[in-house]
Amino acid sequence: MEANPEEPHGAAVVADGFGLKGPRGWAFREVGFRAEPGALVAIEGPSGSGRTCLLLALTGRMKPQEGHAEVAGLPLPRKMAAVRRISALGPVPGVSDLDPSLTVAEHLRERALLQRRYDGAVRALLRPPAERAAATRARIDAALEAAGLDLDTLPKAERTSVRDLERLEALRLSVALALIGRPRLLALDDADLKLSDADRAEAWKLLRSIADAGTTVLAVCSEAPEGALKITTAPRPAEDAVEDATDDTTEDTADTADAEAAEAADVTTVATVTTVAEEDTAADTAAEDATDEDTTEEGEADAIAETGRA
Repeated sequence: MEANPEEPHGAAVVADGFGLKGPRGWAFREVGFRAEPGALVAIEGPSGSGRTCLLLALTGRMKPQEGHAEVAGLPLPRKMAAVRRISALGPVPGVSDLDPSLTVAEHLRERALLQRRYDGAVRALLRPPAERAAATRARIDAALEAAGLDLDTLPKAERTSVRDLERLEALRLSVALALIGRPRLLALDDADLKLSDADRAEAWKLLRSIADAGTTVLAVCSEAPEGALKITTAPRPAEDAVEDATDDTTEDTADTADAEAAEAADVTTVATVTTVAEEDTAADTAAEDATDEDTTEEGEADAIAETGRA
């Protein structure tokens, strides 16, 4: 989706009573805020408070269950695919991880090829190869500059493996890869994780510069910086946990009762069958005894008759 030139490049993000529920209960609930295009939004909260789920839900990667949210006027969850087209993910563990075995140049080329293949205009494919290559190179250079990543300062320049990058350098590379697509909304997780105070300040300076250039930024963090729009996610409410636990206990109790009833029914059935079999056996035994007695009496009568005739 190409942005309207008359609209701001960044995407406005609005949420009201926004909530998402997973298999273990509510990841987050009652989230509400409004961020203008080009805003820096810090999603602050402890690990496990649903902050990553909120980030993915606002970028169209997870489906919410309650409330209302819009990104650039696109309602969620009805327009999730459209929101994904105008947003991009920076570093999100388990979703958009860098491959440690690839070099920086390989990551950049791969992302540029994917961008051209799946998100480029059809008319761009009709351009001469040299023109397409120049356009790709220009897009990569612009993304690297916006992310503040100077390839010449790396140990082996663009041939440096991702495993050899420092934490801040890896963050800049992930941001550069996301910016190749020129998104209206940039989202990243754990923006301040495992960073020194100096590197943390550099990371927030980077994200603020991207926001100042017009791109709306959503960043998950443990502590929001000054001047950012702070959204706080709290741990799962105790009453929700108790309610879910009660429901689970009720279901387990019902399942146990059903299983015990079925087992009792099976035992009763077996006992009934055994009783019928015993009765049949007793009847057969009685019949056999009666037959034996009749046979014995008939034998004695025949013997008396034979004796009389003799």
